Amino acid sequence: MATGSTADVGRAFLRLGLTAFGGPAAHVALMRDEFVRRRAWLSEAEFLDLVGAANLIPGPTSTELALHLGHKRAGNAGFFLAGVAFIGPAVVLVVALAWAYEAVGARPEALAALAGVAPVVVAIVAHAAVGLGRSALRDPLTVAIGAAAALAAFAGAAEIAILLVAGIAGLAGRRVVPGGMRHASAMLAPVGLAGSAAVAAMAASPAGLLLVFARIGAVLFGSGYLLVALLRSELVEGLGWITERQLLDAVAIGQLTPGPVTTSATFIGWLVAGPVGAAAATIGIFAPAFLAVAVSIPLLPRLRRSPAARAFLDGVNAAAVALIGVVAVELARVAVVDVPTAALVVAGLAALFTGRVGSAALIVVGGAAGILLALARGG
Repeated sequence: MATGSTADVGRAFLRLGLTAFGGPAAHVALMRDEFVRRRAWLSEAEFLDLVGAANLIPGPTSTELALHLGHKRAGNAGFFLAGVAFIGPAVVLVVALAWAYEAVGARPEALAALAGVAPVVVAIVAHAAVGLGRSALRDPLTVAIGAAAALAAFAGAAEIAILLVAGIAGLAGRRVVPGGMRHASAMLAPVGLAGSAAVAAMAASPAGLLLVFARIGAVLFGSGYLLVALLRSELVEGLGWITERQLLDAVAIGQLTPGPVTTSATFIGWLVAGPVGAAAATIGIFAPAFLAVAVSIPLLPRLRRSPAARAFLDGVNAAAVALIGVVAVELARVAVVDVPTAALVVAGLAALFTGRVGSAALIVVGGAAGILLALARGG
């Protein structure tokens, strides 16, 4: 039941929208730190339920989690305010950077600060995996599901497929649905076909952008790597609206700014059709998430009372924690390049586990440390 004020929701998610760097896994970690640990708006178990729900529907995961959290705190008004406040700052920043990109003809640079932020993000994600794992991996079955999910992710399996199979394994393991594993292949078949249809010729216009990005948003499961693959398939190879170089620049801009990395769509929309194109692409990529969450919200209480749904969600939660852990490892491979960056990871973990500082403050400290390290090296 919603018990908080919309003002609380707006302030909390605007702050996150201004400081939440690092992609979906880091955003989940930041939201856990803010709403479970600091504000105590909900329990660890309730938060995990919402993470599992967000992972199973199409759209940007962290945005969908923000919508769920806003609704839980302040009802329908909280739902919309959380989404707008979380997405809005990134959209404004990306629009400004897109204008500068076209006006100056160069990609914005913030490499020194990001070199310091990246190890801190690794610490935040790893801390979240440990904290959520305490609730999600609570018996031999969920531990086994989590381990299998991690192995599958490292092997390159699709995240949505991992989550679905984990849910079926939860059902079968609890003996809620006998022979549940036999249905795995049937459930995964349509997933493998998502987004594989040929791209029809379409004019590079705001209306075309709205349709293309709505289609991408409707099949966008899992990590940002899937987003990049879909953007390349649809916009570079299929429609030829942008070049490979522009796609890389768009992804870089999405990672440089706080909030959902899906705002890369805003940047591309600007390049293709100016300010109206940016608005159309932004609406297109995020509208499916708003719709999917709105449809799923009324089902959550009924699902919690269902033994089958509980078993399925237990499996999904175990896999979701494993995937967050895998992301931490993958990020570390890129972020930890020397002794100073490794020290930032260790210091970040120590600060988080002792509870002496919040995740947002750590990101600011990491950015400052990156700049100081660059200056010390003469870079």
